[in-house]
Order: sequence, then structure tokens, then C-alpha cells
Amino acid sequence: MPQGQPSVVPEDGLTTRQRRNRPLVVVHTGIGKGKSTAAFGLALRAWNQGWPIGVFQFVKSAKWKVGEENALRVLGASGEGGSVDWHKMGEGWSWVQRDSQMDNEEKAREGWEQVKRDLAAETYKLYVLDEFAYPMHWGWVDVDEVVAVLRDRPGTQHVVITGRNAPEKLVEFADLVTDMSKVKHPMDAGQKGQRGIEW
Repeated sequence: MPQGQPSVVPEDGLTTRQRRNRPLVVVHTGIGKGKSTAAFGLALRAWNQGWPIGVFQFVKSAKWKVGEENALRVLGASGEGGSVDWHKMGEGWSWVQRDSQMDNEEKAREGWEQVKRDLAAETYKLYVLDEFAYPMHWGWVDVDEVVAVLRDRPGTQHVVITGRNAPEKLVEFADLVTDMSKVKHPMDAGQKGQRGIEW
């Protein structure tokens, strides 16, 4: 495929410009590394375009410090590109800490309610819903509602959702889906995650 050229031109009555500027729903799923990292890479591009960005971290602990958070906060405050708001919705790694599951479910639902309010208000141009596939996969947030809200969102708001086990209904609805597969990882050989690579 030539660079920048679609392989199909649909007969949808839209001009090339209209079709090119459609708001997208993007899903990064699969068992491989890099789902969130790729989403934060999109956030860097959005920042460069001057777009307001909302990052909503589901599941990960508020104490968990990811390198991208500090970098994007600094960029957002620089006044050079777009603004960046970072919201931490979860209380811990829920698949490990099952005793706090109810609290995590409530936090995930509260987070989704905030995303819905922001979508209705067109607060951001890009939403990064990090690890949001998990609350849908576990049944904490209804996937049918998520698809309906995203389908009916106003304006030109782009949404990227990360996490393993993205529900099939979300995958079918999304405009762009990447399944990160793992070929090999140092953890398979007993090596723990390391600074600058995993966080």
C-alpha cells in the first residue's frame, strides 16, 4: 500500500477531507508489551497538534508512577502544545489484590461516569482510557453502554482504549485495533521489570 493511501475508498458520500478527519476509536489489546506505551505515543502526537488530552488510568494504583505521566504533565504545562489532564481511577492491580475488588469496581464505574461527562462536554480532543479493557472484560462496566456512548459522542473526539482481553463487541465497533502479541519477554526468563523499560 502506498504511504498515506487507503486500500479502499468507500462510497459513503464523504469527501476525502471529511473521511480523513473522522474521530476514531482505537483499541490496543493482546498479551504483548506496549499497549499503553503506544497510546501515550499517540498522546505525544496529539500534544504536538495542540489538542487537549485526558488520560484516565483504570486499575493501576494511584501510587504507580509511569514515566509517561511525568513527561506528559511537563509537556502539558509547558504552554507549547496541548493541555494534559491525568486522572487515576484505580486503587491497585486488581487481578492480584482480589480482596479490594469491590472498591476497584466502584472506582472503575466512577471513572467511566467521569469519561461520559467529559465526552458529553467535549472536554478533550484525545482520551487515553488506559487499562479500560479490564473493567469491561470483568463485567464492571457494561460494554454495550461503552459502545453506545462512544458511537454517539459529539464533535471530533478521539478515544484510545488499552488492556488485554478487549471485549469482542468493542473490537468490532472500533475503527483501529492492534493486537499486541508476545514473541518473547525477559520476564519469561525470570527477569523482573526494569526502570526505563517497564516504567
